Amino acid sequence: MNQDQKIVFFDLDGTLMNHDKTILDSTKQSLAALREKGIYTVICTGRAPLMFKWLLEELSFDSYISMNGQHVVLDGEIIYSNPMKPEVIQQLTDYAHKQGHGLTYSTFESFVTNVKEHPLVQEGTARLKIPYPPVDSEVYSHSDVNQVQIYSTPKETEKYMELFKDYSFIRWDENSVDMLPEGASKAIGIQKMLEHMNIPIENSYAFGDGANDMQMIETVGIGVAMENAIPELKEVADFITASCSDDGIMKGLIKVGLLKEKDIPLLHDSIKQ
Repeated sequence: MNQDQKIVFFDLDGTLMNHDKTILDSTKQSLAALREKGIYTVICTGRAPLMFKWLLEELSFDSYISMNGQHVVLDGEIIYSNPMKPEVIQQLTDYAHKQGHGLTYSTFESFVTNVKEHPLVQEGTARLKIPYPPVDSEVYSHSDVNQVQIYSTPKETEKYMELFKDYSFIRWDENSVDMLPEGASKAIGIQKMLEHMNIPIENSYAFGDGANDMQMIETVGIGVAMENAIPELKEVADFITASCSDDGIMKGLIKVGLLKEKDIPLLHDSIKQ
């Protein structure tokens, strides 16, 4: 890979996908236009791969960073994976069971839970518009688990933070947090990919909206926050684009100079008319 290669990392929920979990036509055309120019496009999400497999196929992504930087795939090949310790997950599972709390476990090939029909797990997965996951509370005994989601109130989550001090907790819903090894982040996944591809950091761009995008936006050469992003992310971003429901990806790519209006058929056709 040469030093002039450019690469763009996209968060999924609230960024590449709008609030209905659909992809705008302007976003699809923008991704196609980037690839025509030889610019690399990469999904960078907290989700497990199984949760966005349909998107890889629909939008022709071959590279992604999943589970908040814990698992990195470049051109269909795994280049980095950082699973959690099975004994820690067992301890976590035992404690959650005693408290009546729900967990979901993210692996490369699966997304499963520890309990049937837990109301907060139902609430969280419904928000993501994915089915309630199958039950496998011992998944850590036969598969690498890269990330665990805990479903409990903010007050209850404080106890987990006390028990597992060497782990990070990133809130993504009122009653849901991601638990992953301390220091793990989307930024780590990005750095692994840039090193592997020999792309300088100044040639990297990222779009995001949430708390788990903070380090990503601060790490890349140009960080772009969506209008619907949390205030803290907007403060550290280099640019703020329109919301995920208002052609924010297209407008942001034009704003940072990666695309021009003539590159987007939607805009080009309207201009000619």
